Amino acid sequence: MQTKSDYKSSYDNQYQDTIIEWRQAGADCKAKNVVALCAHLKAKKVLEVGCGEGSILQLLDQWNFCDALYGVDISESGIAQTKKKAIAKLVEAQVYDGYKLPYPDGFFDLAYCSHVIEHVEFPRQVIREIKRVSKHQFYEVPIDFGFYVDKKIKHFLAYGHINIFTPALFRYLLLSEGQRVIKDKCDLYPDAVNKILFAGKRAAYVKYKMKAMVLRAIPYLMGIKPSYYSVLVDGSGDAKIF
Repeated sequence: MQTKSDYKSSYDNQYQDTIIEWRQAGADCKAKNVVALCAHLKAKKVLEVGCGEGSILQLLDQWNFCDALYGVDISESGIAQTKKKAIAKLVEAQVYDGYKLPYPDGFFDLAYCSHVIEHVEFPRQVIREIKRVSKHQFYEVPIDFGFYVDKKIKHFLAYGHINIFTPALFRYLLLSEGQRVIKDKCDLYPDAVNKILFAGKRAAYVKYKMKAMVLRAIPYLMGIKPSYYSVLVDGSGDAKIF
């Protein structure tokens, strides 16, 4: 049986000094989505849950998104890399156990969690803690779902994706936890990300581009199978499982 320490240790050394092009390209897209959905909040204190090596925090700092930034992650190497970056508004970055956030109720104006929930063994526990410490919450998840997703289990587990979502399934998860959707977005990864993902796979890239044209032309389909789903919520929803 896997324990919490097993889970944490698998991520402890994930982030090293080597700069990975796709991680930077992905961070740019993720940070822009945080800004697009949350800028109107004019948040002063902002927490990133699962900050990795700090690339999103660094971009939000450069863009003067808020007054104070905080980051937590289960990975010791990720936090070490975050602290190495010149993030002027970073108040603190610390290792935590993946579930219990070391902050009081309502401490943050906004907490965001980008491409993390798909990795989490107990997602409802994480969502409840994020809601507890913040007034508004932002999530972004990759949409890995396919009708035969079980045929690709080795592929997704290699990335640590132990949860699979559609936009509707992720909204259901949030709504059933008493969250209210304020804004959301279904979209495709930008070319800067896709060219890295499909490097050396010309046929697959062409196939993807054709699929993207169809999705952009039919919004209903985009709402089912985008590349990712972003959503801003708060805790004022009335549907709860308990």
